[in-house]
Amino acid sequence: MTDRLCRCRHRGGRRRTLVPLLAVLFALCAAQPAVAADLADVIDKVRPSVVGIGATYPKRQPNRRGDPIIYAGTGFVVGNGRQVITNYHVLPQNLDTRNRQQLTVFSGRGAYVINHRARVVRVDEERDLALLEFDGTPLPALELGDSSRVREGQEIAFTGFPLGTVLGLFPATHRGIVSAITPIARALENARDLTPAQLRRMRNPYLVFQLDAVAYPGNSGSPLFETDSGKVIGVINAVIVKRSRESAISYPSGISFAIPSHFIEKLLKPAP
Repeated sequence: MTDRLCRCRHRGGRRRTLVPLLAVLFALCAAQPAVAADLADVIDKVRPSVVGIGATYPKRQPNRRGDPIIYAGTGFVVGNGRQVITNYHVLPQNLDTRNRQQLTVFSGRGAYVINHRARVVRVDEERDLALLEFDGTPLPALELGDSSRVREGQEIAFTGFPLGTVLGLFPATHRGIVSAITPIARALENARDLTPAQLRRMRNPYLVFQLDAVAYPGNSGSPLFETDSGKVIGVINAVIVKRSRESAISYPSGISFAIPSHFIEKLLKPAP
């Protein structure tokens, strides 16, 4: 009698614990769509602040040669809503000033594109960053996060124009993780490819985020942000290319790099 009673109590106990376990499982399953929805909401918040960077000629310019619009990369709005962060290497290096070609920030979505005349405020060539300011109505500014708290394995996302914006402004978001926090200096196939800025980096390397995420040359200047808050923790600035720049679309390596966002703060608030 005693043994049977104990077994009944044991079975009854199993039934009582089974109900909470099922409730936990159902709750976990129900939570999965919510996580995806949270990221979608974050992307909706980030997207209006992502802009294209390039150059334009004035309309109906009779003496110009080449394309009327040149897209060079991605940038994002910070600070007062007219300030833009991008990579230094994204800036057009040889503007056709004789025919009034000018640095331009492109905003909007799809075929509805607004051209904003822009100027360079400050650059940090060593860390491949540039601060621009454009004319016109301010755009939503992204908030900077604390890049010193970024950890290896942390989930991240970035939004930009991986394949250019020739067909209009259609930003794409890629997701991945921070795979390493590593010095910026990387080996090159040929010493002749070294630039003065790269030589300085090799002498005084600083830490950047190596990402396990697919990016393309057009992503240069894209904001790297936290997937739960949308706060910017870095700037995409380099992609490991297996063969050539032209083949990066067909043969992406899945290894990208980003400059930590604390260097942005130095551009926004330079030392006196």
